[in-house]
Amino acid sequence: MAEFDFIVRGGIVVTAEGIRAADVGVKEGKIGAIGENLSGSTEGEIDATGLQVLPGLIDAHVHFNEPGRTEWEGLATGSRALAANGVTGFIDMPLNSTPPVVDGTTFEAKRACAERESVIDFGLCGGMIPGNAKGLVEQWQRGALAFKAFMCFSGIEDYPWCDDAALYEGMQVAADLGAIVDVHAENHDIVAALTARARAKGDHSAAAYEASRPPITELEGIQRAVLLASDRGAALHVLHVSSREGIAALRAAKANGADVSAETCPHYLIFDLEDVDALGPVAKCAPPIRGGVHREALWAAVEDRTLDMIVSDHSPSPPELKAGKKLLDAWGGIPGCQFGLPAMIEYGYHRRGVPLQRIVELYATQPAKRFGLAPAKGAIAVGADADLALVDLHKAITVRAEDILYRHKQSPYAGRTLRGVVTRTILRGRTVFADGRIVEDGRRGRMMVRQRK
Repeated sequence: MAEFDFIVRGGIVVTAEGIRAADVGVKEGKIGAIGENLSGSTEGEIDATGLQVLPGLIDAHVHFNEPGRTEWEGLATGSRALAANGVTGFIDMPLNSTPPVVDGTTFEAKRACAERESVIDFGLCGGMIPGNAKGLVEQWQRGALAFKAFMCFSGIEDYPWCDDAALYEGMQVAADLGAIVDVHAENHDIVAALTARARAKGDHSAAAYEASRPPITELEGIQRAVLLASDRGAALHVLHVSSREGIAALRAAKANGADVSAETCPHYLIFDLEDVDALGPVAKCAPPIRGGVHREALWAAVEDRTLDMIVSDHSPSPPELKAGKKLLDAWGGIPGCQFGLPAMIEYGYHRRGVPLQRIVELYATQPAKRFGLAPAKGAIAVGADADLALVDLHKAITVRAEDILYRHKQSPYAGRTLRGVVTRTILRGRTVFADGRIVEDGRRGRMMVRQRK
């Protein structure tokens, strides 16, 4: 019997701890050895000469909308797009499916869809809405990796937002379970009032939309979420941070010892208000993309570790909901899960000198650690799952609609040239993407399970 099923030979292995030239030996879906000029019998080799060998990425925030709303997106198309981005595991959000995930029954329905459709591994975020304390327990018992709560209108009528009383109660349940609470942190009342005012004026510019959800709404939301979570003893994760003020609130909370992590998205790091005006509704999201001062604050937070993760927050819709010029009326979500890694390599590594190991930490290591998936996921280490992304740092792609694998061929990155192409994605020792194509072998991903309470 061969010592390894195969060896990834001659690449540059990149982890959060550092970079080195090494081979990676894979056996039965696990990493069996890492070293230079690795010897031992093998059934084959993958030539990684000139390539970076990264741990398979974990996109900790996507909306694949299944079951029930697959005309927006689906697990089959969404997971294939992620595989092309070097992602081997994702966490799907509880809303935008019909029904949303809020209890044990709806959790199992989504899990069944993912087991049937996803070509990579997956995890599920449970839903926290008013009055579902029992549902939280049911979801946690079935393997939820966190609970998501909105502090403002979610955009979907069947997923109610949590007022302070509901959030307080939900955080107590989460604390008792040892669960993380994900929050969309914007102040509901201020957003609702300013949005109504903007609609009355009929101003659909990027500046008007941004002004309807100003930084104070995120700042106050984060501060309130930190206060409630700290009081109840719950771990907190702040979703899609967009503003300088939000970063300041997080920095202060961490300095005070709060158990809080935070994410941002490539689109907040790359685009600004001028881009939103030029691109139109395809670049609308909530919280909104803001001006350059906020973008620079986010990059600073990437570098000083105030931010813990990069995620796509892939939240697509049918094209007609993004059509026209009326920004206030368009769906507020960005389709972007297929191009996040090239975008971060282009705009972070090449243009700003962000170390590659820091990008790996943000996109793989930290999501795995925070959501309880380490040591199986998020690292290149002996005994870990053989989840690998092979990347050519200098090969470039120009984003075209015909290359998009998710359901609707829209992207704010369309026409942009990005250096940092994924040439192969390996999931538990099995190639799922290579040379621009999904490897269709009929096999499906597994649900990622917590390695700790």
